[in-house]
Amino acid sequence: MKIITWNVQWFKGLDGVVDIERVVKVAREMADFDALCLQEVAVNYPALTGQTPANQSEAVQQFLPGFQVVFCASVDELSPCGTYRQQFGNLIATRLPVRQIQQIALPYPNPRPLAEHVDSALSMPRSCLACTVQAEWGPVRLMTSHLEYYSQPMRLAQAQALRDLHRQFCDLAAYPPQTESGTPYQPKPLTFDTIMCGDFNFEQDAIEHAEILKPGATMDLCNAWEAMHLQQVQPATFRLFDRTYGPEPVACDFFFISQSLVPRLSRLEINQMTQVSDHQPVLLELC
Repeated sequence: MKIITWNVQWFKGLDGVVDIERVVKVAREMADFDALCLQEVAVNYPALTGQTPANQSEAVQQFLPGFQVVFCASVDELSPCGTYRQQFGNLIATRLPVRQIQQIALPYPNPRPLAEHVDSALSMPRSCLACTVQAEWGPVRLMTSHLEYYSQPMRLAQAQALRDLHRQFCDLAAYPPQTESGTPYQPKPLTFDTIMCGDFNFEQDAIEHAEILKPGATMDLCNAWEAMHLQQVQPATFRLFDRTYGPEPVACDFFFISQSLVPRLSRLEINQMTQVSDHQPVLLELC
């Protein structure tokens, strides 16, 4: 099972060109992937997409025949002119059977500025898209998200919520509810096997990272890079070529996996060469 996670910055490369096809091409060159998890996908934001397809979710489907494309809008709003809707969020494209789809809004707390004369920072709603797919060995919950960049309190609350979501899902797998065939209460693909990926906008030494991995009563998560590389720091995935958002390259695009999947870890690679987004794609392979 091969999965790529990538913040594609509405498919805009460092050359300023918005091109969905070349992003898919780079992903295919990395691996014959079973799932592609993308963040920052835009629908009807002409200021971002220019003359390219307005609905990037639908356009992705055109370049991935045989894949099911699931889009989760973190932002869903009426355009300023009041004539169409605008959406921005996360996407999972997979050729594996999708047994269940869940779209979860993440916390959006708004801490007051530390001083009255200080303006609040930019922010937007955030969400998690969870697709339970059927792998060769059974159901696997694939979760992708993109956490707040500008506000650390928001980002911390969202990281804690992702951890708690994972625990909630695992508790359901440990203690399945009663079911009723042929109704919405019918059996669900409950599982401990979890892959959580995306652009988390925190680094490995951040408190948010520690919160994601905080031990609990159910199947804990681990950083897949640390599991494969004996606690080494993951190579950078952001600001390698463009220092608009900071002076040094950092790693903020991660794969977190449940302990149940650690024995299946086979490969974890970062493409640090491509410049078709301001982030670098990361590939995880399980066997």
